[in-house]
Amino acid sequence: MEKIKVQDAVGAVLIHDMTEIIPGVVKGPRFRKGHVIQKEDIPVLLGMGKEHIYVWDQTPGLIHENEAAERLAQSVRGPGLDLDEPKEGKINITAACDGLLYASEDGILALNTLEDVVLATIHNYQPVKKGDKIAGTRVVPLMIDEKVILEAERIAQTFPNPILEVRPLKSFKVGIVTTGSEVFHGRIKDKFGPVLRGKIEHWGSIALEQTFASDDISMIQSAIQDQLRQGAEMILVSGGMSVDPDDVTPTAIKEMGAELITYGAPVLPGAMFLLAYLGDVPIMGLPGCVMYSKTTVFDLVAPRILTGERLTRLDIVKLGHGGLCLECPTCTYPHCSFGK
Repeated sequence: MEKIKVQDAVGAVLIHDMTEIIPGVVKGPRFRKGHVIQKEDIPVLLGMGKEHIYVWDQTPGLIHENEAAERLAQSVRGPGLDLDEPKEGKINITAACDGLLYASEDGILALNTLEDVVLATIHNYQPVKKGDKIAGTRVVPLMIDEKVILEAERIAQTFPNPILEVRPLKSFKVGIVTTGSEVFHGRIKDKFGPVLRGKIEHWGSIALEQTFASDDISMIQSAIQDQLRQGAEMILVSGGMSVDPDDVTPTAIKEMGAELITYGAPVLPGAMFLLAYLGDVPIMGLPGCVMYSKTTVFDLVAPRILTGERLTRLDIVKLGHGGLCLECPTCTYPHCSFGK
């Protein structure tokens, strides 16, 4: 780059955005990269405190911050993401659809260990809406050695999945089995069903006709089989998830031949959560907290399954870091620490 006086800059081409700051009024680019300086721009630049500007001397091997940021963004971008136009050397990455963010934490770390490379993101597995800001990329200097960007692109290619992607939630047919003698015999009104149907429909899936079972292993298993006959692609079994002798839901699920992933999760509320698979059909045993707490382990696990992911016990165990809901008077999930 060559430094020249603003008064001598007429005809010169800007190689970076020139930001104008008027407190309480505006902060943004007054002149964009590529702008050809005109005579009438001189007093404006001087009023912005610019005595000099830089023009690019086209040194081989150096690339501009805007190009570097765009190449970084392209290297980490997977399905479900859009890129904004470069602005002041930064590229914003936004959601192209509603869904769940999948971010490679190892990939983000690997790129940020490169000198002068910046990749900042929101938290992994966070629900997002179309247009939400997901990440931003930039480099620190105005001009950077292209070798750094080439290395970043190489690193991004070493990971089996994109470093960032938004996976839309699929529409599942979801069966609901509510257990408990008190509900089955009509002694108390079922409150699980409306809550679960509301969440299922909010996620874009379809709730099948709810079935009920007493605290009896064979009856619970028959109710689950009934949901399978209805075409259930996911089954939610509510009630009977504690360690009381009458709570036999976990036993009923295990004795059907289901692959038990976990009975118990390091999440509060939701410690007595169960996840199993009967073939390809996920079965979730939901503790009572799902009925009365706005956000629980169910909200962390179900959306991931609805993207088509098959979860492991390790996936559930990892929820412990960030798995404590603070039960705020006004719930702001997912814009809080829960699940992060």
